Amino acid sequence: MRKRRPNPHLENVRIVDLAAEGKAIARVDGKIIFVPFAVPGDLVDIQVSKKRKSYMEGFVTTYHELSPSRIEPFCSHFGVCGGCKWQSLPYAMQLELKQKQVVDQLTRIGKLELPEVSPILGSANTQYYRNKLEFTFSHNRWLTRDEIASGEDVEQHPVLGFHVPGKFDKVFQVNECFLQPEPSNSIRLAVHAFAMSQGYTYYNIKEGRGLLRNLIVRTASTGDVMVILSVFEDDKPKVNALLEHIKNLFPQISSLMYVVNPKVNDTINDLDIVCYHGNDFIMEQMEGVQFKVGPKSFYQTNSHQAYELYKITREFASLKGDELVYDLYTGTGTIANFLAGKCAKVVGVEYVPEAIEDAKVNSNINGITNTHFVAGDMKDVLTEPFFAEHGFPDVIVLDPPRAGVHPDVIENIRMVSPKRIVYVSCNPATQARDIALLGDGYKAARVQPVDMFPHTHHVENVVLLEKM
Repeated sequence: MRKRRPNPHLENVRIVDLAAEGKAIARVDGKIIFVPFAVPGDLVDIQVSKKRKSYMEGFVTTYHELSPSRIEPFCSHFGVCGGCKWQSLPYAMQLELKQKQVVDQLTRIGKLELPEVSPILGSANTQYYRNKLEFTFSHNRWLTRDEIASGEDVEQHPVLGFHVPGKFDKVFQVNECFLQPEPSNSIRLAVHAFAMSQGYTYYNIKEGRGLLRNLIVRTASTGDVMVILSVFEDDKPKVNALLEHIKNLFPQISSLMYVVNPKVNDTINDLDIVCYHGNDFIMEQMEGVQFKVGPKSFYQTNSHQAYELYKITREFASLKGDELVYDLYTGTGTIANFLAGKCAKVVGVEYVPEAIEDAKVNSNINGITNTHFVAGDMKDVLTEPFFAEHGFPDVIVLDPPRAGVHPDVIENIRMVSPKRIVYVSCNPATQARDIALLGDGYKAARVQPVDMFPHTHHVENVVLLEKM
């Protein structure tokens, strides 16, 4: 058996660009190398970790020269945490790169003729902009490469933090996170301190044992705070003691909940969540329209930018008051209820039945009577009998998941041929693909990128398609 050659260590390599996925790009001997946490202009040494026919991946081992564009990251976890990989880039450069990404993917993948693309709408808050974070308990902290290479005995202890990127079983301790406003950091640290002082066991994912699994903190622009503790074992005395401690320490928590999860995976959407204190929901609001957000509800994680995004969607829809609007992938009906006051009727369709029930509740609490919500697989729901029953839409709003729109749904949209389609996407690549599938019957009339997640490569984009 031929011995495999070790991956090369490349010296004095210049970083030349950034990729759509957020990694930096270098080129050596005609081959592209993808590297995280580097900035165009850096001169570095790279340890290659993966080799493919047309590209390589690696990580920086030494910085010889720092790019003049580089700024000092504000978070002590930069380089370990994968959440804010662009901290070392000025925000103006981040926005420029995201704008370029949108234009590139719409023209290269979708082969679209674009109008002048509006300048990307930056986020007013570049820190503390998220309204939801999920933390993981682990029985042992993650060891860095340097610690492992040292060969020395390194102190191990339980941690409450984030997964190391690409490592399902590796968690590092988060001391301070700049993504979510207080009391998020304080709650996480208090939970960890109490659990450690009382000798609580943290989950061992490989052996499937330990009490504490996950901690979810949700905050709202209304001031509401939700905390959900996920445990592996139904140990009520210990769970109650921890929750009581947190309740007394943080009276601003309006919804304190827990869930017993004995499964292999961390998902809780199929489990019963118990309300320990307060309400089983928090409230959000936009322009006086209130939205009830439960522990399993989806709500855009940047509340301020979500409002800007929905205003753009409403503007692009150009509603005069007599339109029938279909809101496809409606989720909990946020866009549908936001638009309802400007049109005759909104029909919302969503795959998740629980989300549809939330959408109905959100209409009821706001006294909105011109919405109708349907649960089901989009490609099975949007049939000729459905359109015959509910009417043919003047405007369709699309806000699908990252994978985009199913081809059968595209065909059904082509069949009903609405005057306008407003396509909201968190993935301009699949958005471009889907618009191309709609064919020559529509033209891209307006394009508006929106930055929902500063310091990441992610970008939201809204395209108005008008019937030709």
